[in-house]
Amino acid sequence: MTTGPGTTGPGTVKRRVIAVAADGALVLYFLFALFPVAWMMILSLKPAEQLFSTYFSFTPTLDSYRTVLGAGDDQGVPFVRFFLNSLVVSLGAVLLSLAIGLPAAYAAARWRFKGSENLMFTLLSFRFAPELTVIIPLFVLYQQLGLFDTYLGMVWVLQLVTLPLIVWIMRSYFSDLSPELEQAALLDGYTRKQAFFTVALPLVKPGVAAVSLLAFIFAWNNFVFPLILTSSDAQTVTVGALSFLGGDRPKYNLTAAAALVSVVPPLLLALTIQRYLVRGLSFGAVKS
Repeated sequence: MTTGPGTTGPGTVKRRVIAVAADGALVLYFLFALFPVAWMMILSLKPAEQLFSTYFSFTPTLDSYRTVLGAGDDQGVPFVRFFLNSLVVSLGAVLLSLAIGLPAAYAAARWRFKGSENLMFTLLSFRFAPELTVIIPLFVLYQQLGLFDTYLGMVWVLQLVTLPLIVWIMRSYFSDLSPELEQAALLDGYTRKQAFFTVALPLVKPGVAAVSLLAFIFAWNNFVFPLILTSSDAQTVTVGALSFLGGDRPKYNLTAAAALVSVVPPLLLALTIQRYLVRGLSFGAVKS
């Protein structure tokens, strides 16, 4: 028996059932992934007296956010200063890594020599190696060099997280550029440095923007290094948010509010990075 254009065959029904089941599974996964964020939001809106008494039935209030941002009762936790510390050290680490990583990525893409891949793999190992393996030697060195709990110390250690990321990603961008472009500039009298800044670098601006934002997110979210290598002056939001858990009665509502506030900069950057990532993924896909 055949089916016409206006009829629905068994195969069509089966495909629709599979599609509906797949969509339902995606919705369930989305709800599962979103639940911790929703729970944090609920905790941050709860008043202190209703924090442990109810789950979903409570009177919403913004007192937790006022306290965290310094407009409420003094809790002895300078969270705003921790927030500014995170901005300073994260931006500093990204700028330092760009200053070192962009020329290094260009050199790695243009000049190959014996052992160059081993050198690049060694650099990458700093990124995926557990931070706990180096934290004790770093703590001892920082104590001896006077870098403990300083902006300079945090910027220097966070570039261990951001630099390998920048070098490896930007090397792919520079490799996708045709070397003839720079050779033409050299024939016109440009130096190699001028060819890098005036020819190669402008062509990979989308990659620079994307990798800068990714590096900032990785530096902002780092927890182990600020936990061990700072105490108060250079402490970041990832550690400072836990300060509300101290005392006889942990203030979960304040901790939740602090965590949500600290998510704002990376979230805004993640939304901004999307169009650059699309251009970066397609960069060099079509070559002449």
